[in-house]
Amino acid sequence: MPHLAPHILSVPASGIRRIYLLASELDNVISLSVGEPDVAVAPHIGQAAKDAWDRDDTDYTANAGIPELRAVIVEKLARDNNLHVETEQVWATIGATQAVHQALQLTLSAGDEVLIPDPGYTIFTMAPRMLDAVPVPYSLRPERVFLPDLAELESLITARTRVIVVNSPSNPLGTVFPEPVLREMLDFARRHDLWVISDEVYEYFTWGEPHVSMAALDEDDRVFTAFSLSKTYAMTGIRIGYLVTPRGLAQTMRSVQEASISCVSTPGQYAAIAAITGSQQNVVDARAHYQENIAAATALLDTKRIEYLRPGGTFYLWVRMDHVSNGDVAEWAERFLLEERVAISPGSAFGRTGEGWIRVSLAADREALLAGLDRLPARVA
Repeated sequence: MPHLAPHILSVPASGIRRIYLLASELDNVISLSVGEPDVAVAPHIGQAAKDAWDRDDTDYTANAGIPELRAVIVEKLARDNNLHVETEQVWATIGATQAVHQALQLTLSAGDEVLIPDPGYTIFTMAPRMLDAVPVPYSLRPERVFLPDLAELESLITARTRVIVVNSPSNPLGTVFPEPVLREMLDFARRHDLWVISDEVYEYFTWGEPHVSMAALDEDDRVFTAFSLSKTYAMTGIRIGYLVTPRGLAQTMRSVQEASISCVSTPGQYAAIAAITGSQQNVVDARAHYQENIAAATALLDTKRIEYLRPGGTFYLWVRMDHVSNGDVAEWAERFLLEERVAISPGSAFGRTGEGWIRVSLAADREALLAGLDRLPARVA
């Protein structure tokens, strides 16, 4: 019997998906664990995909995506991100997940190290392991208002460090990095000649501090940026995102894209064009819905004396449950699901610094959201 590549066995399982799969086997579960928008896809987006099917526009496209999609993304980046790029820098991907993985493929060799946020989204740990590279966590802690510590980052640099991953707005924290912090991290990357991979999936959902794209601050072409339409337009299952690369990588990207996916779904690309160029009222309405959910959820948690991080962005709440989790929040979250029929993500699924915390998705029906949160054990003063 042949063996799998040894490094594949080091890829950790997703603690989010573990809860999700367990919840799918139970009845009457309030689902607050997965970042799935509870709003509908706008009709004009679905119609664009349907029209592509109806006219049999289902053939291969160029590796990078259809020209119309790349053109509207270039316009969007200039308008919304202050990021002025050439068309050859824009590549349609199967969601931001592939965009992040692609950027890591381009920048890491076996044994190389990549600095990743902790707590941070699960793929930041999983994807480097799939490439036989080493994820090295940098801490985002309450005492630093969940912002990176440059002194700690300096201490983590080795001869094998090649990349730093930055995620703002942060999943799972909801933290939005201010522009001065992003500039400090770029200076750090420049000093150590690192690539930067910036995950900006939640760019349109910020609640105070404005979103700033790192590549807009980049002066020497070291930033790859992963974007997605999944959360903004409630298109998670359509799997459309895009990677914005530094200049001069078009030929390399064509080969890498051909070898990995060939191209993204054609009807999905037309849906993406409609999403970006059509009415944005659905995004406005989703923002209002999430903000109202944040207000309602935090008010309820206040009555239960449960600590939380008020999010600067995203539709998540980072909630402290160490008063009941007894040092193993993953075990507690599973027990809570089985006993209370409420699915939440354990903070330890996002890294060791997440122990004692949970991530709650606020992209939910408000009545269900509040019913689920009300089942959390109160903190006794």
